[in-house]
Amino acid sequence: MTTPASAKKLRIRRIRITGWSALTALMVTLVSFLAWFHLVLPADRGATLEVFRDDRVVFSTHNDTLVLAPATTQSTRGLLYFPGAKVDPYSYLHPFLEVAAGGVTVVIVEPTLNMALFDTRDFATLTGSHPAIKDWAIAGHSLGGVRACMLADDPQVRALVLFASFCAEDLSMANLDVIQVLGDNDGLIDEVTRLEAQSLLPAGRYSTIVIPGANHASFGTYGPQPGDGESSLTDAQMQEVMTEVMTTRVWSD
Repeated sequence: MTTPASAKKLRIRRIRITGWSALTALMVTLVSFLAWFHLVLPADRGATLEVFRDDRVVFSTHNDTLVLAPATTQSTRGLLYFPGAKVDPYSYLHPFLEVAAGGVTVVIVEPTLNMALFDTRDFATLTGSHPAIKDWAIAGHSLGGVRACMLADDPQVRALVLFASFCAEDLSMANLDVIQVLGDNDGLIDEVTRLEAQSLLPAGRYSTIVIPGANHASFGTYGPQPGDGESSLTDAQMQEVMTEVMTTRVWSD
């Protein structure tokens, strides 16, 4: 016969079992969630080593950013760059090697959970380790470009460069140039949204560059992405294109 005391113990036991089961399920979900965000598209080892071995530049890290600076001159120009979602930030070192060698300090954000939109740091925080630089451009690839738009209205920013990206922020009255760089075989960018978002950019100061043979992943050295088109360009060719964009369209003076 079940007594009131034993029935109470059974209820408590069931509650504890249910609670521990729910907590265990929550922990498994949380661990799986964090593991998913830390699985990134890795940078090509050879391309990254090429950067590290180049004595024209100096590589360092500061406050969850990767920094590529000219080795022999004090830089007065800087590029703040946001990676695409779940892409290794080291994938963007090689594309900007010649930009850094030419005198521009390149600061690549290592975003929270490898998602630029989760990184809440402001422009001053991300660039604060480089007080000598007052002339900045800000850029990003894919969803990284969306985050770059959110910080582009800083008075030190002269230009915004969107690599396979678009803005979700109203910059129509912003005092800066905006350059959108696209691959003609990009299989991932939402073209309808991109065209609609053009109304958010400053009229008369917005231009588009379409790169023949480039796809969505061409802007980093991390290899192919599912759903993307084919690229006919090498990493070296894309490096030339991106160097030309930065040196002739952003800093042409």
